[in-house]
Amino acid sequence: MDKEILNYTQNRELSWLKFNKRVLEEAKDSTVPLLERMKFVAIFSSNLDEFFMIRVGSLFDMAHTDANRRDSRSGFTPKEQLDKIFEAVAPLYKERDKAYAEIKKQLSPYGICGLNFKELEQNEKKYVKKYFKDQILPVLSPQIVDANHPFPHLLNKEVYVTANLKFKEKPNSKSMMGLVPIPQFVSDVLYLPGHDIRYIRMEKVILEHLDLVFSKYEVSDANYICVTRNADIAPDDEALDVSDDFRYLMKETLHKRRRMAVVRLEIAEKMKPDTEDYFCEKFNIGPHQIFRTKIPMKLAFIFAISDKLPESMKRSLIYQPFTPQNSAHVLDGNVMRQVKKRDILLYYPYESMNPFLKMIKEASVDPNVMTIKITIYRLAKKARLVEYLCAAAENGKDVTVLIELRARFDEQNNIDWSERMEEAGCRVIYGFESYKVHSKICLITYRNRNEIQYITQIGTGNYNEKTAAMYTDLSLMTANPMIGKDAAEFFKNMSIGNLDGTYEHLIVAPTSLKQKVLYLMDEEIKKGSSGRVIMKMNSLTDVDYISKVCEASKAGVRVDLIVRGICCILPGVPGYTENVRVMSIVGRYLEHARIFSFGAGAEQKVYIGSADMMTRNTEKRVEVACPILDDGIRRQINHYLKVMLGDNVKSRVLLSDGSYVKKKASEPLLDSQAAFMEEAIHAKRETPKEERRLSDWLKEFVGNIRKQK
Repeated sequence: MDKEILNYTQNRELSWLKFNKRVLEEAKDSTVPLLERMKFVAIFSSNLDEFFMIRVGSLFDMAHTDANRRDSRSGFTPKEQLDKIFEAVAPLYKERDKAYAEIKKQLSPYGICGLNFKELEQNEKKYVKKYFKDQILPVLSPQIVDANHPFPHLLNKEVYVTANLKFKEKPNSKSMMGLVPIPQFVSDVLYLPGHDIRYIRMEKVILEHLDLVFSKYEVSDANYICVTRNADIAPDDEALDVSDDFRYLMKETLHKRRRMAVVRLEIAEKMKPDTEDYFCEKFNIGPHQIFRTKIPMKLAFIFAISDKLPESMKRSLIYQPFTPQNSAHVLDGNVMRQVKKRDILLYYPYESMNPFLKMIKEASVDPNVMTIKITIYRLAKKARLVEYLCAAAENGKDVTVLIELRARFDEQNNIDWSERMEEAGCRVIYGFESYKVHSKICLITYRNRNEIQYITQIGTGNYNEKTAAMYTDLSLMTANPMIGKDAAEFFKNMSIGNLDGTYEHLIVAPTSLKQKVLYLMDEEIKKGSSGRVIMKMNSLTDVDYISKVCEASKAGVRVDLIVRGICCILPGVPGYTENVRVMSIVGRYLEHARIFSFGAGAEQKVYIGSADMMTRNTEKRVEVACPILDDGIRRQINHYLKVMLGDNVKSRVLLSDGSYVKKKASEPLLDSQAAFMEEAIHAKRETPKEERRLSDWLKEFVGNIRKQK
């Protein structure tokens, strides 16, 4: 391990926790609408759940199998990392609970009230009791744990009501554990009758009526708990024969995930020492893995409350609705025809994904289109894209879909879609045993007279119609023949299992993407203080890239990194990274676009793509980045970068000690996401040169006629 790099790097997991703290800061920001602040609490919690399932789970595995392995960015062993994680998480729980309580208090005057049973009015208590008896009690499956009833398997992230039980008829008998799983088909929240949004959590309803559930027992120490299990299963760790059905393997993987080891136990109430010991023994965990939470363990219901709000309250409690706009660069009419004439760049969610979807729909019925090829990582539950691909196959087009079944937590959705597309006649392939296919690329091949021509789309985000309205991403559509030929070569290589393909313009991981980025960095290093690098990404962990950034800084190159999440490089470290600035933007939308810019002026080279500068992306995934060859689109992207770098409302700056601070807000205030929304709303639709010439000719023609009259 290179020990020098430890001078200007930080641990990946601790950096991620700092990112999630920035999410929590949005929940505490008084300028954010109240219900949106509550959503940020839910997002923080969901992020933390996944962190424990994947990253903490992975470290536990590593601690057992490779205990002496040291992290290349911090020098910590797996156990040292786990100790620091648990130490850092504990205060975050307290911050979250405090933020939730404050927001809940402020929502109360609006009639939005999450209640305990004691806070219910008398008629509401009667309603809840009747509802429990009629609708809940009949479907419960309570369990006791004793010599004849072993401790059951608790499902990951499901809530269980627990209590100590003693027979009423045998007061001196030994106590036993009682468990009540909350059925997954039962709503998490019971809304109370009335005009206000008053509700009580289902676990509290059950907890209050445990005497009806365990009628033969004396009930004490009632609580509710939730386990988080290790979910870090990758099928490439399994024995996979060529003859195995990959879709079947993924189904088995998902089944195995449900039974993995517990890495965290969340509890609602403080436990007695003997009860804590009991659960530590049953789950094989230590006390440091138990976290008390004063907020609901499931928060998905918060997102549904917005739909229940009367119109009069929406303006003050949620973000003003924003609909992705029709791009000013796309005219009404045939999209394919427009892309053939000029490159088009879409910027989600400020601009709509519809032009891309419309282009695929047009291709599905165009008699000149022969093939449509696409890589898919994540799809929405309802996907028009799939409908159009299936229609293309049914219309006799050759449709190839490379779908990644290992997109974490979207595995089942992708399995379902792959089956649907196969049934429609699409050729579905699954990529590589040891490499996830994470690229976002689509190729339409069509015949123009006797010539084969291409339209290529390359994006930074998934073909997911839901997240395209929530994540910031770029989507380039181009008829450039050089890009098209590379894309055709890429899909040919994917179909025959060749990861070692060479390309003229596209840069593709795992073979050329990192090498090209490092080469372009070297080109800037040669320029010294005239060098310029700007890169935007989600996470930065790749040690080779970090070392190159340090080298660039030492050479005087100005480096700006816009990194939303994990960032393992520390800027401003004397002698190492003095010329590096790192900022993170956390706001209404999830920053997701990846942009790589090298140089300035006429010599500037700009790429967009699917990869972060993480070792998993650069070495263990199939990723694609595309050069921006159109001057107008390069100016567009430079504008986006300039606005983001100038953000002084939603940006945080990373300091050399690893902490983040908000930029000093000075006039004029600039919220980059708000600025892009305004720009999209007020953008004037372009008129291509050909149509401008025609319009001018018509005006002149009409003018001449009038003169003659």
